[in-house]
Amino acid sequence: MTTSAAPFRRPPSTPAPRDRFGDLLAAEWLKLWSLRSMRWAFPLSALTLVLLNVNAAVADYQNWPRYDERTKADFVPFGAYNDAFTNNTGITLMLVAGSLGAITIVGEYSTGLIRTSFAAVPARRALVSAKLAVVTAVMLVYGALVAGTSFGVSQAILSGRHIGLPIDYPGAWRGVLASALLAPVCALTGFALGALVRHSATTIVAVVSVLLLVPNFLSPDRHWTAVLYHLFPFRAWQRLGELESTSGGWREAYPSTTGGAWLVFLLWPLVSVLVTLVVVDRRDV
Repeated sequence: MTTSAAPFRRPPSTPAPRDRFGDLLAAEWLKLWSLRSMRWAFPLSALTLVLLNVNAAVADYQNWPRYDERTKADFVPFGAYNDAFTNNTGITLMLVAGSLGAITIVGEYSTGLIRTSFAAVPARRALVSAKLAVVTAVMLVYGALVAGTSFGVSQAILSGRHIGLPIDYPGAWRGVLASALLAPVCALTGFALGALVRHSATTIVAVVSVLLLVPNFLSPDRHWTAVLYHLFPFRAWQRLGELESTSGGWREAYPSTTGGAWLVFLLWPLVSVLVTLVVVDRRDV
C-alpha cells in the first residue's frame, strides 16, 4: 500500500513592513535631541534672545526720567514695542534659527550618517519630510516661547513706569506672531541651504549671506531694488512689526504691504521645502 506525498507548497512571502510616517517622525525626534549640542543650543540661545530684549526695556526704564517730553510722548507705543522685539534680537534670531536648521541636515552629511539613514529608509523624500516636520515644529515652539516671553517680560518692566504696551494694542499681536514665525522660516531656509551645500562652514556662510548680507546691498529707494528688498524675511518681519499708527511705511519711497510681508513668510519656507525634497532625491549622497 502506497501513500501519495502531499505536494510541497512554498510559504507565502511576507512583505517587508513599510515605514510609517509616524515612526519616521519619532526617529527624527530622537535623532535631533540625541545631539548634545542641540540640547544646549536651544535653551541658551532662547535665554540670550530674551535677555537682549529685556536689556533694552531695563535701559529705557532707568533712563526714563532723563528723556525729553517729545521722546516720552512717542515712546508709547513705538519705543515700548521696540523694546519687546529689537532689531538686534531679530538679526540674532535669524542667525540662530538658520544655523540650527542647517546643522540638522549638514551634521548627517558631514558624519556620513545620512548614508545609513537612506539605507534604512530608501524613501528619501519621506525621511527628509519627517525631518523637516520635526524641525518646523521645534522651531515654531522655540519662536513662540522667545516672542511671548520677550513681550511679556519687557512690558512688565516698562509697566513700572506706566509705559508698558498691552497685548491688545492694534498690531501688537501681529508683531508677536511674526516674531514667533521668523524662527521656523529661517530654520527651513538654513535646512535647504544645508541640503544644497552639505558643508558645515560653507553652509553657515551661505545662511548669513542669504538672510542678512544680500538685503544690505539692496536699496529701498529704487523700485526694482525695493521690490527685492521687501522679499527677504528680515524686512517682512520689520513690516509686520510696524504698529497700526505707523503702517504704510511712509518713510520709504516704495513701501511694502502687510499682505506682501505675510506672503514672504509663506513663500520662503515653501520654496525651501521644495528645494530640499528635490535635491535630496536627485543628488548622490
